Amino acid sequence: MSRTLIFRRTTAISLGLFTVAAIAIGAAPETAEFSRYVAKDGAIARPTDYRDKFTYLGSYAVATKPNQPVDEMHNVYARPEDVQAFRKDGKFPDGAVLVKDVTNVGSEKLTTGAASWSTDVKLWFVMIKDAKGRFPGNDLWGDGWGWALYYADEPMKNVASDYSTDCRTCHIPAKKDDWVYIRGYPVLHADEKKK
Repeated sequence: MSRTLIFRRTTAISLGLFTVAAIAIGAAPETAEFSRYVAKDGAIARPTDYRDKFTYLGSYAVATKPNQPVDEMHNVYARPEDVQAFRKDGKFPDGAVLVKDVTNVGSEKLTTGAASWSTDVKLWFVMIKDAKGRFPGNDLWGDGWGWALYYADEPMKNVASDYSTDCRTCHIPAKKDDWVYIRGYPVLHADEKKK
């Protein structure tokens, strides 16, 4: 083999190894291990398979106007492993993912009584537990969570810009429970009933 051919192959192999190493370093940030729903810059992706793969925690029936009937259902889901972890020590683990879909409501007087149920999704709300404070300069992360809000007309666009004004204000009554309305999710306490 000529020196030129050996030089070219050696250079090509070296460049190839350098490229693979550079890609591997860039593709393995802490966020990849932290959550598949979080980008390197802290952007949060909306899980789209949550109804199929997550555990249903519970629902809140909400009347958004005083003295009016229920007009929203807030249905909440978490990954099965996050539910299991919560049952062990009463805390969501680092990387836990919660998805709430807020739906419009259908209602009718049935033989069993006045009934209400979820219809079409209005919006999604996503929280991801961040016990390490990974994104201190990102306004969508704070108080131990990443926060995201998606409307049904643009389901892939997070419209929240600052969690403290766009998200946390609705969670103030749940502050003592790490900002999550766990009192409405009996599945989180299922193991306590077995004792």
